[in-house]
Amino acid sequence: MSADLPDLEDLKAALGVRSIVLVGLMGAGKTSVGRRLSQILNLPFVDADTEIEEAAGCTIADFFEIYGEPAFREGEERVIERLLKDGPQVLSTGGGAFMSDVTRQRITEHGVSIWLDTDIDTLIKRTSRRNDRPLLNTSDPAETLRKLMNVRNPVYAEADIRLVSGTETVENSAKLAIRAIADYLGSAN
Repeated sequence: MSADLPDLEDLKAALGVRSIVLVGLMGAGKTSVGRRLSQILNLPFVDADTEIEEAAGCTIADFFEIYGEPAFREGEERVIERLLKDGPQVLSTGGGAFMSDVTRQRITEHGVSIWLDTDIDTLIKRTSRRNDRPLLNTSDPAETLRKLMNVRNPVYAEADIRLVSGTETVENSAKLAIRAIADYLGSAN
């Protein structure tokens, strides 16, 4: 692989059966960076939100509308618990998943968590492109996002790795994540 990356086989050996779990607010780039990470590392990529939709038989927006957020969070815990048993993989989680003490503990036991810490302006720009985010269906989505950031960032800070993202390309973010994982696992050359 590229000389600017650690030995990927050493990294994967140090990772073992653990998953790389991306956490952060909606719009942080978890899916985009996760897909690229999985390609570079030749690991499966799994999007927890997609898996939840498949398990529920409806979109997350519809689930929120029909059953409410508490029921969604319970289902999310169960799906992520199941997915974490399938490591190693790159797992992208929904923005609220890491807020669950149960899910956070399971991620700690079965994964290496990476918080994609993205600035508010980038988050607002990215989330404004889509209208399928139930928590942002408010009169002021930007303010809602700011409030979510204030509540969630201290919890995201409990992740194993913090990666400031948003200004980097997906490719560079993935490479920075790989270096950070290698450092965290002690497998850096």
